Amino acid sequence: MNPVLDQERADFLAARVATAPKQLLPQWIRPEKELPVVNVPTDWVRFSTLNHRTRAEQMREIETKGVLDLFSSDPLGTTAQNAQFTILAGQEGFDDLKNDLRARGQQEPAVVTAEGVLINGNRRTAGLRSLWLDETLPTARYVRAYVLPSDATADELIDLETELQVAKDFREDYSWVNEALLIEEIFIASKKDWDRVAQRMRLKPEKVRAQYEKLQQLHQLVALSNGTRHHADFVGNESAFEELTKHIKDKASDEAASVRSVYFIGTLAGVNYRDLRHLRRKDAAAFVKGEFISDPTLAQLLTVAVSEPADSADDFLDDVLGGNPAQPEDLTAVLSFLAQRTPDEIVTLPDGATVPVENLLNSVKSAVTAAAKEASEEAKDVQAVIAPILRLSEALDEITRAGTSLPKARAQSGWDEDRFKKLIEDVKIAAGKLESM
Repeated sequence: MNPVLDQERADFLAARVATAPKQLLPQWIRPEKELPVVNVPTDWVRFSTLNHRTRAEQMREIETKGVLDLFSSDPLGTTAQNAQFTILAGQEGFDDLKNDLRARGQQEPAVVTAEGVLINGNRRTAGLRSLWLDETLPTARYVRAYVLPSDATADELIDLETELQVAKDFREDYSWVNEALLIEEIFIASKKDWDRVAQRMRLKPEKVRAQYEKLQQLHQLVALSNGTRHHADFVGNESAFEELTKHIKDKASDEAASVRSVYFIGTLAGVNYRDLRHLRRKDAAAFVKGEFISDPTLAQLLTVAVSEPADSADDFLDDVLGGNPAQPEDLTAVLSFLAQRTPDEIVTLPDGATVPVENLLNSVKSAVTAAAKEASEEAKDVQAVIAPILRLSEALDEITRAGTSLPKARAQSGWDEDRFKKLIEDVKIAAGKLESM
């Protein structure tokens, strides 16, 4: 049985549960699925600091403020709760959510523990609390919620959260990062059993593995930044990480390193993933390096980056990318340099000019985009070179198949020998014209 976090809060809620009606919660794990539903003040209920929908944002808060136990030392205390409310209120679509709550009110009950901690409905409750505190909207004073048994276990709560995630009436969007972090947690807890993870997430095994593998790439980029970048900063880059992960999965280490470094640099600079996909090739880094060298500012950036003293982060970078600084196309140094700096940081170039990192990133974006365009055009040229050979090869295959099926076709009553001979002559003429070109 779980210990009661706050007996006074538990007693407050128990008094309301005693007279509360019960409703069916199909996603509850236990056979007894009817739970009491109560109304509690929105400023009394507590947000879950174990909420997987905000895990990446919590990690960013912890790293930014340098307080490792920000959400764990006193999860129901003012500091942790205010930080969690700020995260919820800052998520995309929060204003739209408030507008919907203002117009229609709360449609489905939230879910709370016996101590009044939200397991589901954190964003909706944050919206109601904001409407009540800021506008004194009467319909936002209370939140309606199922109350779980006091002996609900942590494992049951995770199972319930994942069940509610896939239930249409209760779904609150996970970012891909937070979903992947939840998958990683379940994967470790289930002793690396992908079937168990898939079952709990109600997803196919290949889907949960794909999310997990994307997250491993993101882990690397965040680690390379040495605390400057955070998982939550890359919520909008899912497509880039997905394409990167798929491409490098079965590639040789040198190609994987080249493509990964370009994708990481491009993602930092805000390059569209549709452009980055043209650089999924062994010489991707060489293409980008060439564009850097042709740009006066970026050429100086390369010099500054290479002159940076090596540190443990750079060693980790080499391990991740399989990089070799002696190679002319290597981008290890510039990736490390950019990843570890904030956009507003000022860099002094060899010619004495000072430039914000944001401006450098804009130049990098232009250079990577130009490299992608060049790679795309080259790919088209290569395709044009081999197109006649490919088409002739396909034509020869078709002629061979025609010969194989000819005896059977001639044995049929509807066979047209004259048309067959005419087509043979046409093929000979076309081949002759092609040969004389």
